[in-house]
Amino acid sequence: MPKHKKSSSSDSDSDSGPDDRNPPAKKSAPNKSKSSDSKTDDKLGWHLGNNRFANVSDFKGRIFVNIREYYEKDGELKPGKKGISLTAKQWQEFKEHIDDIDSKVTELA
Repeated sequence: MPKHKKSSSSDSDSDSGPDDRNPPAKKSAPNKSKSSDSKTDDKLGWHLGNNRFANVSDFKGRIFVNIREYYEKDGELKPGKKGISLTAKQWQEFKEHIDDIDSKVTELA
């Protein structure tokens, strides 16, 4: 009787998104002379401060909004493990709560 190989695939939703499944592409450090943290870097996305970036990616035909912390190694910024990837549906849901979140931040500040 022939043996069948078991395939190990996971359908779990974890906070480490599709970017963590493949080796990171080499990225150069963004221009640190930018005056605003909200500007975009073509390779990394929108700089949020403290080496955190938001970007939008297409992975296997699915759109993700990613917020990830990067670290510097050998003069280059590389994606770290800390971050989250939201599906397009989760992103839409998140946007519906922005006013409530902003109100709470203002209340606590």
